[in-house]
Amino acid sequence: MTDTTRVLVLVGSLRADSHNRRIAEAIRLQAPAGVVVDIAEGLGELPFYNEDIDGDHVPEAAARFREQVAAADRLLVVTPEYNGTMPAVLNNAIDWASRPYGEGAITGKPLAVVGTAVGQYGGQWAHEDTRKSARVAGATVVDGIALSHAYAWGSDPSAEAETVEKFLAAVAELASYDAGTVAA
Repeated sequence: MTDTTRVLVLVGSLRADSHNRRIAEAIRLQAPAGVVVDIAEGLGELPFYNEDIDGDHVPEAAARFREQVAAADRLLVVTPEYNGTMPAVLNNAIDWASRPYGEGAITGKPLAVVGTAVGQYGGQWAHEDTRKSARVAGATVVDGIALSHAYAWGSDPSAEAETVEKFLAAVAELASYDAGTVAA
């Protein structure tokens, strides 16, 4: 591992003021020492993945996104749950990052999935589906990092120091992840 670990955050909600966006911003602002956190912007600009437009002239938004993923040392997905599963924008981003098959920017990249959602499960189903999709896409999913934070209507998880600390701990664990140590 280098002196600085670059973590790229993929936020599953496009809403500018979403709770998961706020959590991602808190993580970016309070990143552990030696960790630089960037938030992938423009996921809503990615066209739906279509092999017909993925060739010599990839759409500019997709090329930029692939470059962001390739430049990161780790990926952190911070997502809510939509209708019991992962948001379509997130699945689409994983599709773009996974191509070309076996050589995509996501291939072998350590990835963890966390997030917050209203209700008793905190987005757990979406997080499980995202891990599955990322694993199939070729990412190295760090299963030991699982944080599905449930909150009540009207509350703001990003304003709760204890909650933010849990997310920061997940980032620190992801940043220190070493596949060689885990496999041993």
